[in-house]
Amino acid sequence: MTDLLDAPAADTDPAPPRAAGRGRALLGLVPFVGYLLVFLGGPLYFVVSGALSDPDGRPTVANVVAALTEPQYHAAFAGSLTVSAVTALVGAVFGTFLAQAVLTSRPGSPLRRVVSTASGVLAYFGGVPLAFAFVAALGQTGLATLWLRAAGLDLYAAGFRIDSLTGLGLTYVYFQVPLMVILVTPTLEGLQPQWREAAENLGASAWAYWRHVALPVLAPAVVGATLVLFGNAFAAYATALALTSGSIPLVPTAIASALSGNVLAGRQNVGLALGMTMVVVIAAVMVAYLLLQRRAARWAVR
Repeated sequence: MTDLLDAPAADTDPAPPRAAGRGRALLGLVPFVGYLLVFLGGPLYFVVSGALSDPDGRPTVANVVAALTEPQYHAAFAGSLTVSAVTALVGAVFGTFLAQAVLTSRPGSPLRRVVSTASGVLAYFGGVPLAFAFVAALGQTGLATLWLRAAGLDLYAAGFRIDSLTGLGLTYVYFQVPLMVILVTPTLEGLQPQWREAAENLGASAWAYWRHVALPVLAPAVVGATLVLFGNAFAAYATALALTSGSIPLVPTAIASALSGNVLAGRQNVGLALGMTMVVVIAAVMVAYLLLQRRAARWAVR
């Protein structure tokens, strides 16, 4: 009897309802999954099925072959890849330097607040309003163009046009730089002061610290952010169409022309094939970005 009284009481608390909690969590995902299926899965199925069938609904790969081999679509891919790669690199360089310059200022400074707020707004400022702003500023009779012409610098006499590939790239850089600031700032903030102090104590110069410590840590995140900038420019449509009226061959404008029948009647499925190739490119970019982010997360402070 004494042994029974002295024995610790058995734990009579019921086990936590893990299965029920997991079920409620999965139930909470139902609206999100439904949203993805309706607004992402449905259009994706429409694009892929249309790209792999002829106008009568029979399976074929002729649309994909046409999208990959015809000269006008080669020009569209060349234009999109060029403007996307150049603006991504320019945005990555200037955005990284701007983010680092802001982070070197004291916390709570007006510069940091202004740049952070402006980046959050300008990174998503695009489409027709952005095109109109650049036409009003750098068009043939734009305000900045007239000021520069009065100062003795005529951009249009030098060969510049706002509706050219150069003008389009300049417009894209306007939202690429602030987007890079948003993407790279958390990584720059993750550089620990102790790493620099340790490098300096070992006799390393500032360049040696950046070359052997900071840059290897930053490289996966910076390259991943650059890929996001590339995908952002590659998929942009409204800004390019409003600024150039489709005069520059780009994949999004080629898709719009094919779907609207402006080139040849019955070529809608070729436009869907172009859309499928864009999906493949963006998917590859996002997979590479996720892999680089996983590598960059190794240095995250826990």
